[in-house]
Amino acid sequence: MIKIQSPYSAAITGCGFQFYEFKRIFHLLMEENSQELLQQEIEENRLLQVNTRKARRTFMLEFKRRFASVPYNFWESWKNMSEEGQKAGFFYAILKTYKLIFDFHFNVTVKKWKSADQQVTPSDIEMEFNEIAAHDEFVDSWSESTKKKCISQYLSIIKQVGIAIDRDGNLRALHLQPNDCVWYFQTGESWFLEACLLRPYEIKELKEQVL
Repeated sequence: MIKIQSPYSAAITGCGFQFYEFKRIFHLLMEENSQELLQQEIEENRLLQVNTRKARRTFMLEFKRRFASVPYNFWESWKNMSEEGQKAGFFYAILKTYKLIFDFHFNVTVKKWKSADQQVTPSDIEMEFNEIAAHDEFVDSWSESTKKKCISQYLSIIKQVGIAIDRDGNLRALHLQPNDCVWYFQTGESWFLEACLLRPYEIKELKEQVL
């Protein structure tokens, strides 16, 4: 049994983007007695609309992690964003929650966007996975099916958020509305706009509009 001393987790395999499921239970997370309310929802399935109790329990666990990975005031801003801004903001929380997804995104997708080859394929992500596994015994111990599911989940996430636009993995930038970007600038988290594949001059122009 390998002792886990790794910043990486395969938890993303159990819960992908699930944006609309998260939105349906978001108000429960914001409540003081959220733990009780979420447990009740796992049992009753009034909002989540997810068939099995096991899946609901897994989703709730990951939603709580994502919610806790960023400050409470982020979510206060998030609830007033446009739907596109909310999807991007949910992606921000995912990047903050899962180092594996963060590394895939910045070490592969952002680099690809800055190159002549603005396309991300499963083999590109697999190469990064192999690089991570070569330096992390815990990740190296994962089964091939787990690794493939992690890759698949990441590629699905960037498609659903709108960064990958087709089956070939062609990339595009997320041009968010200025009001959806205020929190990132005010809190020193404007690195996320690079994750949205915006160019430095575009980020500068946005900052001038909102601050």
